[in-house]
Amino acid sequence: MSEFDEDAIEAARKIFAGPVAFLKSAPALEHLPDPVVPEVAFAGRSNVGKSSLLNKLTNRNSLARTSNTPGRTQELNFFDVGEPLAFRLVDMPGYGFAKAPKDVVRKWRYLVNDFLRGRDVLKRTLVLIDARHGIKDVDREIMEMLDKAAVSYRLVLTKADKIKPTELEKVAAETAEEARKRPAAHPDILSTSSETGLGMPELRAAVIEALG
Repeated sequence: MSEFDEDAIEAARKIFAGPVAFLKSAPALEHLPDPVVPEVAFAGRSNVGKSSLLNKLTNRNSLARTSNTPGRTQELNFFDVGEPLAFRLVDMPGYGFAKAPKDVVRKWRYLVNDFLRGRDVLKRTLVLIDARHGIKDVDREIMEMLDKAAVSYRLVLTKADKIKPTELEKVAAETAEEARKRPAAHPDILSTSSETGLGMPELRAAVIEALG
């Protein structure tokens, strides 16, 4: 059973059916947009399907790719939602890139950590977990970062269509169990698929609910 009622799901659908536009990429904190509206960020491993999820969430085929041109992947990408502007989505640079040079990884860590700690308008971070693999140590690192920064976050399983329903249930239960041990984690897990649309209405509602 969904944690969101029909009214919440329909209200969220209408919001995301309205204007959504890429605003800017921020390679460093001084390039962040003014904190004038609430923000919800998306974090995840480099290959977790973040761009596809953002595109499906907003019903746009290439919204996230607008900012994912080569060389811009280590930046925070901001998207405006609503007209007048209601809130922003923040696409955080992917983590867990095994072949990245150490200085790139260090730069990523400083940028993300400083953003998480200092962004007062950040209401929640959605941490994307590949349903086929479950929580990895690199995911735990970002969860630790969020716990320490006292930033509310929620775990979202992606690519849920790639495994059997029984396996998905098991992964979701294990993920929820880990979330319950974390001080800043939301206890409920969402399972999604950007291919089939599974969980997208609930994810939209979860974003709106996070805005408070």
